[in-house]
Amino acid sequence: MAQYGKPEFWEDRYQRDTDPFDWYQKYEGIKDIITQYINTSSTILNLGCGNSRMSEEMYEEGYENITNVDISPSVIKAMAEEYEEKCPNMKFQVADARALEFEENQFDVVIDKGTFDCILCGDRSGVNCSKTLENIYKVLNFSGIYICISYGVPDTREARFEGKDFDWKLTTHQVAKSTITANAIVKEADQNPKNYHYIYVLKKTA
Repeated sequence: MAQYGKPEFWEDRYQRDTDPFDWYQKYEGIKDIITQYINTSSTILNLGCGNSRMSEEMYEEGYENITNVDISPSVIKAMAEEYEEKCPNMKFQVADARALEFEENQFDVVIDKGTFDCILCGDRSGVNCSKTLENIYKVLNFSGIYICISYGVPDTREARFEGKDFDWKLTTHQVAKSTITANAIVKEADQNPKNYHYIYVLKKTA
């Protein structure tokens, strides 16, 4: 999994594989949770958009003010061309989560589906995770919300979000993985945290 932390891995992947792909969960599987924290007027940063259809599906439900960023120039070019007419108000931009070039307090919401996990897989993960959180915190407005969708169980993630410079409140949700059947949810998932994906919601309080 170490390759997931390398920008060149993603550039190569998106040059070879142009079909849309959603990591972890499709929008349908998580929207009941994330829409508790956003509204159609929210300015949203989709961090590490890849070629997911999540932004398109959100756009269709009225969330039009979305800026999609990814470290791969190839996927940003492809996505910008794909949605130029279909979702004309959406923006696409090459960006590194560790060094976001946006104004302070620019966004109401940052949504990240798997990006933080990928950074944890790479070299110098501790330093790079701290840089990523610092940048997310910087671009969020004073009551902004960071929504992190992750495979990581709370014991391995919640402490990562703490920091002397971060003043935010954490709420943790869980969603059964799409590979888990309804029967398995009843019989097994409640007993096994690894059968869930986790949605960590961090709301700035100052």
